[in-house]
Amino acid sequence: MGKSCCQTPEPDGNAHHNPRWRLILWIALIANAAMFVVEIVAGVAADSRALQADALDFFGDAANYAISLGVAGMALAWRAKAALFKAATMLAFGLWVIGYAFYGLVAGSNPESQTMGVIGVLALIVNVIVALMLFRYREGDANMRSVWICSRNDAIGNIAVLGAALGVFGTGQVWPDLLVASIMAGLALWGAAEVFVQARRELAHG
Repeated sequence: MGKSCCQTPEPDGNAHHNPRWRLILWIALIANAAMFVVEIVAGVAADSRALQADALDFFGDAANYAISLGVAGMALAWRAKAALFKAATMLAFGLWVIGYAFYGLVAGSNPESQTMGVIGVLALIVNVIVALMLFRYREGDANMRSVWICSRNDAIGNIAVLGAALGVFGTGQVWPDLLVASIMAGLALWGAAEVFVQARRELAHG
């Protein structure tokens, strides 16, 4: 990893005015929007709850990056409020995935492991690249931290999707796909709690 990724994050105000930070957000936004389209089509075709859940996560992240670009450079209170909104979207995503996984358990599904594996690898590559670019800013304010948490959770989630693909292939059953969808929901809920706590703290101090 390059030296720039290991340096101490810039002070709160400076980082949000940094052109490099904005450029990274634009790259992340475009990459996530593109992966949403790819993964939602593949997820429906493969009848995979895990892929569809990850696709919606890509969509949510693209929206979150757009919000971060919109509030970059604003006062800390505004950035904290944006982070609260993003925490709410992460919470909603987590609850939706839990419900969708339960629906798949009741209604039944037949996920296709090969498609899950190929798309899972592609999504992992994209998310790891984005996460490495954002690593330097992981200890910023709640808004910056929410961006890092989304990217970190995405990379972990993609590894889990690959595990689900192997599980479906090895067992011939649907439960690995549903299990991974539930794990992704748990990551979203955990991330939402982290961002919510920090954003509330910043609002109180502001």
